[in-house]
Amino acid sequence: MNSPVKIDLTDATTFPSRRVETWKYSDLARHLREAPAASPAADLAGEGPFASLNAEPMAFVNGKAVTAADRIVSGEQVLALRFVSRAEGTGHAASVRIVAQSSANLVLLESHEGQGAAYVAHNRLELDIAADATVTRIVLVEDAADAISIAEADVNLAAGGRYRQTVLTTGAKLQRIETRLAHSAKGADARMDGLYMLTGSRHTDLTTVVDHLDADGTTSQLTKGVARETSRGVFQGKIIVERGADGTDARMAHNALIDGERAEIDAKPELIIYADDVQCAHGNTVGTLDETALFYMQARGITAEEARALLTEAFLNEVVDRIEQEDVREVVGQWLTERL
Repeated sequence: MNSPVKIDLTDATTFPSRRVETWKYSDLARHLREAPAASPAADLAGEGPFASLNAEPMAFVNGKAVTAADRIVSGEQVLALRFVSRAEGTGHAASVRIVAQSSANLVLLESHEGQGAAYVAHNRLELDIAADATVTRIVLVEDAADAISIAEADVNLAAGGRYRQTVLTTGAKLQRIETRLAHSAKGADARMDGLYMLTGSRHTDLTTVVDHLDADGTTSQLTKGVARETSRGVFQGKIIVERGADGTDARMAHNALIDGERAEIDAKPELIIYADDVQCAHGNTVGTLDETALFYMQARGITAEEARALLTEAFLNEVVDRIEQEDVREVVGQWLTERL
């Protein structure tokens, strides 16, 4: 797997520009010309979007740990990991490592909560999934409209490990959400889904890199998004099948809608295959809302705004419906409905 760009908020020379191929849609150096002042300490406020699910809390506020920073999980556990930004015009970074031991079953409910303005946030997660362990990671990202936000996750999946990820975001002034996953041993199974719903001039860049290092691994990816008004959605997905990773089954799809004359969507799905006897595919579609359906609904007394919201929700709910835990799926579905 290609080495990621290493960003240090205290050093502006580390901010990638469009000259870096993987950052050409999200020019951090142009938006952030100098290192931001450090965010002050702040208290944790609110309960977070997953409060009703009775998860064990983990939290960072303005980059500072409120609870234990790292965690080792055995057996069955539900964790609520909150990255809260309560800053204005300053920057902060947080890093956390979670290990799911052999045969563990972890549901990780992760939220990035923008309670400030014009902040710069850089949050990193390192997630190790041991043999035969299962991790479900649900990520809700709701940054301030004028924020710059970077969220990174490095996931290592061992033999027989199972990983389920769903990322949902409403974007920011400049936002990048990157997941790098390594199938480091035989027979690992991953599903990595994403959803973006953008309004105003918000921007998001959902980037995934999946590296199949051993045989018989499976990856399934579905990302769907809607860009309205002058917003911009970006999807960059790369699947690499290394030599010796025979029997890999890897599939990626990105489907998006543009709902605004000045909205933009960029997509770059890639497959790089060095092995034999593999099944790999990728697809990408960008379209508009069904005008016939909009006309039909309005003819029956539904307002144009309500019709657009209903069609958008139906389009995006395919991602939500793939969440396996019913209680989590209901919370996420309600979160989405309230933001349409």
